[in-house]
Amino acid sequence: MSLRMTGILKSFDSNQVLKNVNFSLGDGEIHALLGENGAGKSTLMNILGGVIKADKGEISLNGKTVSFQTPRDSMDAGIAFIHQELNLVTDLSIYENLFIGREKKNGLFLDRSYMIKEAENVLRRMNVSLDPKTIVRELDASYKQIIEIARALLMKATTIIMDEPTTSLTEVEIERVFNMMRTLKGQGVSIIFISHKLKEVLTICDTYSVLRDGVLVHTGLVKDATEASLAKHMVGHDVRTEKLYRNSNITAEALRVENLSFERAFRNISFTLKKGEILGFTGLLGDGRSELFQTIFGVNPSYTGRILVNGKPVHMRTTRVARRKGIGYVPRDRKENGIIKDMSILENGSIVTYEELSRFHLIDHKKEKAAMQKQVKNLSIKLDSLSDRITSLSGGNQQKVVLAKWLSAKPDILVFDNPTQGVDVGAKEEIYDIILRLAENGVAVCILSSEAQEVIRLSDRALVMFHGEIRGELRDKDLNEQNIMLLATGGSM
Repeated sequence: MSLRMTGILKSFDSNQVLKNVNFSLGDGEIHALLGENGAGKSTLMNILGGVIKADKGEISLNGKTVSFQTPRDSMDAGIAFIHQELNLVTDLSIYENLFIGREKKNGLFLDRSYMIKEAENVLRRMNVSLDPKTIVRELDASYKQIIEIARALLMKATTIIMDEPTTSLTEVEIERVFNMMRTLKGQGVSIIFISHKLKEVLTICDTYSVLRDGVLVHTGLVKDATEASLAKHMVGHDVRTEKLYRNSNITAEALRVENLSFERAFRNISFTLKKGEILGFTGLLGDGRSELFQTIFGVNPSYTGRILVNGKPVHMRTTRVARRKGIGYVPRDRKENGIIKDMSILENGSIVTYEELSRFHLIDHKKEKAAMQKQVKNLSIKLDSLSDRITSLSGGNQQKVVLAKWLSAKPDILVFDNPTQGVDVGAKEEIYDIILRLAENGVAVCILSSEAQEVIRLSDRALVMFHGEIRGELRDKDLNEQNIMLLATGGSM
């Protein structure tokens, strides 16, 4: 199905989000839609998905002008929008999820055999070997993505919008999703691929369009692009790719871990972290690094081994103990663990420091607002009002609010678990600058990341984990992607 969006304009109050945007998609084409957070990508796709209406402009399918008043109109025209937050009922089977809300009946009863057979057919079409009777909670993240796509195909979708589909996937899972995308492309299905991972764009996409501040600034063939050129189009200037240097101020030991173990997550972990140092932890997803630092932050009190802060043993039985010992933790899953969606920007940015902001159990709101306004200025957080919901912000600005709450707490040790997950290249560089500034000011920093280049660019040294154990330490010229992958897959130096 050939798709064309022409002259799309959209404003929210006085904020013009899309400015005369043109977008086109051909049959069997995988097209990357790129841009920083807040560039207008989601708004453009929500218009295509029938979620919101454009103020001006036209959508045509196969040369015929169409109008989408609701998501159902868009779906009936063959367009499926698979959002980053998957919409599956994990306690139901695959086939039940595929037919939910559209169950096939034979008289008064559900026609289970028909639904199972149709589920088998669509999975076979996608070249996926799964039993439709499998309960969804038993599937890994990539197969959950695939089930969402299968549901779209059952509803006769010929164009699929995939919003950040690989954010939480391992390398193996990503390749599984990519293989499925290639299969669908060969069948003439068109895919719009929204991602901040430029390496993936170069791997899987045919064409690309870049939005910046609501304007289409570039479109072209992926074979003619590089990561550097795509990043430059997104932010409007060259993006740094070299190792980041700072004024080194590494001093006394801040944290020591000795023979730390917790159930099956990790075993016999020992390391030290000094004030002013940036220590990287990397490996493949599921290597135990997140569980390790959650334990150090007081989430898993039944650990064995010792944790020493400033040379003194501490039993991290709660997160409050960790907080009072000067440890901060920026979690990997911002939407699940970093923000409270029903609270305002101000409340999200202040929640860690309520004790300091309170007197006689009453919060000093004037002091709270002043502290947050300082962080908004320092971190260049783009917002309309502190009283707005946190969900009104782009992903990059939400991440900055999560940083703000910990910077306000002035921790001595700060752990960043995948600090730039789901943020664009511009916001990523700003977050890197914040991390470097913290280390220069004597904060002991740990970076947990699956992105090798992120660890290489930021870290003084890095520890690579494999199946819950530290496989090796890398620094200087040995800290490169090849050595990281060797250790992360169980090899030895």
